[in-house]
Amino acid sequence: MMRIGYYAHHHGSGHCRQADKLAALLPNDARAQLTVFTSLDINSYRFTAIDEQQIVRLNAEDERSDDILAGRAGEYWQPASLHYSPVGNSDIQKRSHQILDTIFQRKIDLMIIDVSVEVAMLCRAASIPYLYVRLPGIRDDAPHSGAFSGALALLAPYPKALESTHTSEWVCDKTLYLDFIYTQKTELCTYESFIDILAKLSAGSEISVPKSTRLSSIEAQLTDKSEATILIITVIKGYGGHKAIDEKLPALRSLLPNALIISLGPIDDDKRCYVDISAEVDDVTPFICHSNYLMMACGLNAVAQAYHYDTPLIVVPDDRPHNEQAVMAEALVTQNKALNWQQFKTLMRVNDNQPESFDQTIHGQSKPYPTTSVDNIEKNDVEEDSSKETNAAMSTDAQAFMHSTTDYPTTKRWFENWLLPRLNLTPESTIKDCLIKNNRQLDSETKINDDHSANE
Repeated sequence: MMRIGYYAHHHGSGHCRQADKLAALLPNDARAQLTVFTSLDINSYRFTAIDEQQIVRLNAEDERSDDILAGRAGEYWQPASLHYSPVGNSDIQKRSHQILDTIFQRKIDLMIIDVSVEVAMLCRAASIPYLYVRLPGIRDDAPHSGAFSGALALLAPYPKALESTHTSEWVCDKTLYLDFIYTQKTELCTYESFIDILAKLSAGSEISVPKSTRLSSIEAQLTDKSEATILIITVIKGYGGHKAIDEKLPALRSLLPNALIISLGPIDDDKRCYVDISAEVDDVTPFICHSNYLMMACGLNAVAQAYHYDTPLIVVPDDRPHNEQAVMAEALVTQNKALNWQQFKTLMRVNDNQPESFDQTIHGQSKPYPTTSVDNIEKNDVEEDSSKETNAAMSTDAQAFMHSTTDYPTTKRWFENWLLPRLNLTPESTIKDCLIKNNRQLDSETKINDDHSANE
């Protein structure tokens, strides 16, 4: 069994969450051998699949006043292979020592780097095998290309169907696509239970506009067991950035003045007046299941949760380096999984805000408003059972990858017998070894044939 190290970048909590989700796919004995390296503090993300002693809290890598050279010192002092490389920075020296010393002390066989070109180059220079996590976006710059080339393989935590058309063929060939990894187990939630959740959130929600009319309308219809006719729009945001989506809230309210708008996650104070409920919840699944529309940015974790449900998506990507979210949004729209903001506005205006038309555009079939009848609640139960099965199936590729690391005693054997057969690229050294081996076999067979001929 190989020992795995996982480097999780400190920006946002998504990288640590990704490490946590992959760890949860491992058998218990292998999971206990996993080591996570991160400079994110314990209060920003708490791991659930691994213990704190398995986490190495790294020194920060921020620039210091006593640095000899800044992290981006210009063309005469900036290596083309790195994005950020201060010189004389004692914190970075310490964190580099932490990484290498821990790899040596814990006998780590393989590193997964999510994400850092600098840590990738540190590992390659120290002759440590690594896999590099590829995020969406356009990453064809020299530092990324170097990190990709130096890796045994690349890991994409999303489906191949959402790959950017701008990605080089060799990068795609070197990539293992793990699909979206979503391991959260949730209890079934009927539409009736969802309304109860909304009522409780509404009671404690601090907003400046009357929302009782819209929520009371749903509650009254639930009591009467009749069909709900009010639109429910859930806006889901993460902590990596939510400015772009918050800026759309006034226009969303203007476009759909009678809709019940729910904001999950952080929200700017001056935008609270445009929503009916503002809250932070542990589980967004009921909102994904029972809302008419989901409006969201395109972070990996958020998209992973919503991707396999039928609820229509309106995507509003945040501005991120390398066009990460913009490229993901473009792919979702291209795959008919979502509409962008302009398409959504146009469709609402043309079709008089009818959700049936929206769903017809997205999925090619009409999806009615959620209903509160017994038949519908049973139908929702069936759909949620199916969704749970889908979520379990989503982890198949990622689970096969994680379990493969437990099936081989060395990285070399895993690389040659499990990884390479799944890639369309073969290292030149391996090709040469195969040619030498084949030539030796041919020489041996020729010698045997010659011996037979001589005996005859």
